[in-house]
Amino acid sequence: MMENSAIYAGSFDPVTLGHLDLIKRARRLFPRLIVAVAGNLNKEPVFSLEERVDLVKRSLPRRSGVEVETFKGLLVEYAAKKKAKVLVRGLRAISDFDYEFQMALTNRKLAPGIETIYLMPSESFTYLSSNMIREIAFLGGDVSCFVPPPVVEALKRLTRK
Repeated sequence: MMENSAIYAGSFDPVTLGHLDLIKRARRLFPRLIVAVAGNLNKEPVFSLEERVDLVKRSLPRRSGVEVETFKGLLVEYAAKKKAKVLVRGLRAISDFDYEFQMALTNRKLAPGIETIYLMPSESFTYLSSNMIREIAFLGGDVSCFVPPPVVEALKRLTRK
């Protein structure tokens, strides 16, 4: 089963319904999916690494084959350590493609045995981004149609401070 493992990595700051849609789609393709929450971000996250992991775990339905972990450093090195042969990436719009294409080619050069596949979210989630969710929440807007209930509550706690 290890040879059919995949990793879906991101900052998940916060996890959105679009992320959960991709997790569900990827899980149908792979018997083991690791949701890897990035610990080394170039920006200051709103939620701590521990909070982001907890929010992802609490937002997932109880199903086997999905693990949530943290990682630091190069994703391809983490994938090799986990014996995962596939990186799952989401493409929402054409604007995502340039960055994702460059990253996939770089990863292929660093780790030729690891493939990258792209999944598109359902149409109803193509416009979602964590940045947009944070902005709406901090401006007092209702984000309940964009994120799972644990995230709604966590954002409410943050914006009350």
